[in-house]
Amino acid sequence: MVSSKEESHNIQTLITEKPLWRPLLHMEIKQHHLLIDTLFGTCRQTLGSDFEGYRNHCLRVYYFCCALTRNKPENDDKIAIAAFFHDIGIWTDDTFDYISPSQLLAREYLEKTDRTAWIPEIEAMIGEHHKLTPCKAQQFLLVEPFRKADWIDISRGMLRHRLPDDFVLDVFDAFPNEGFHKKLLLLAKARLKTHPFSPLPMMKL
Repeated sequence: MVSSKEESHNIQTLITEKPLWRPLLHMEIKQHHLLIDTLFGTCRQTLGSDFEGYRNHCLRVYYFCCALTRNKPENDDKIAIAAFFHDIGIWTDDTFDYISPSQLLAREYLEKTDRTAWIPEIEAMIGEHHKLTPCKAQQFLLVEPFRKADWIDISRGMLRHRLPDDFVLDVFDAFPNEGFHKKLLLLAKARLKTHPFSPLPMMKL
């Protein structure tokens, strides 16, 4: 459990952290990403009317995570794959308890594409992305930036984790919400009715 002292420190850190200097990011925001678009091409029917909303969410998380990790090319495919799969179980398994189904689908994809060495890291990225507190002593370097990236998006930019304001706003402008957060709210309400003692099963401290 996070103490009030730790919580106060975390809030103060968010307030006082200096933003990253945008030129260091060397990032051009593009409407398309080959790997992400390829993955989304396989599930248009499954996502239905949520296709654009989830795609844009994934692209926002992808760009935020790339920025937080200084846009290193060696991380690109890992971030793209984790971004696509991190919430996909909502639709493939019709559940709001979607972490495990999403991890399983990511594992199957990585096995099919000869990327088995990436499985532990991408499973951790998916498994920890709704963690409320920082991932400490994590052996995989992308897990914590990916968690932060998702929280930037879920908070609609209220949390920015040192990313420049203009960059965050540009990403939101490039990839509109398209009802994604409303969809999550509806799912949460439905889950609360059926599982009142476990309304947000994906969350962890």
